[in-house]
Amino acid sequence: MDLTITQDGVFFADPVWDALARDPDGALWEVWGGRPSGRPVYAAELQPDRQQTAMESLSCAGCKRPASRSKLGMLWVLPVLDYGEVTVWEGVRTVIPPMCEDCANEAKRRCPRLRKGWVELRVREAELIGVRGTLYPRPGSGEEPDSAALVLYGSADLPFVVGRGLVRELTNVTLVATGATVS
Repeated sequence: MDLTITQDGVFFADPVWDALARDPDGALWEVWGGRPSGRPVYAAELQPDRQQTAMESLSCAGCKRPASRSKLGMLWVLPVLDYGEVTVWEGVRTVIPPMCEDCANEAKRRCPRLRKGWVELRVREAELIGVRGTLYPRPGSGEEPDSAALVLYGSADLPFVVGRGLVRELTNVTLVATGATVS
């Protein structure tokens, strides 16, 4: 899909696709082929429509059922970060939606991102804070697009991002378990 970048932001060249691919906050979203349905494919990234729906509704991206909840909060399974062991998960920002118990157990076995290690968290609060995607520079700046940008809601950069994932900030976090898949 062809993009146009103006002083007002980034747009799909086709105005119909542009209108269909915008969220209520004005962010433009990547459009992938296929439908965000069926069994999950354990890959590096979720289909943007499926990810966005799961994050907005706090449902499991694997099966679309409600995420698991307990008195400690909602269930999240996240990969251990590449830059070393993290012992504080409070305030972590993630594009990974919460999960139901069944999909969490399956993901721990099958998801490539969890093979090096994972943490299971229970989270009481998970505020939507922004969009992760490709941030395009203003025309004439000479800068290159940033394909892994986090653009917070309310930012002047929001019209210049093409989103791949909603981001939530996890607070009131309880670490429940850690592990790694044995290869």
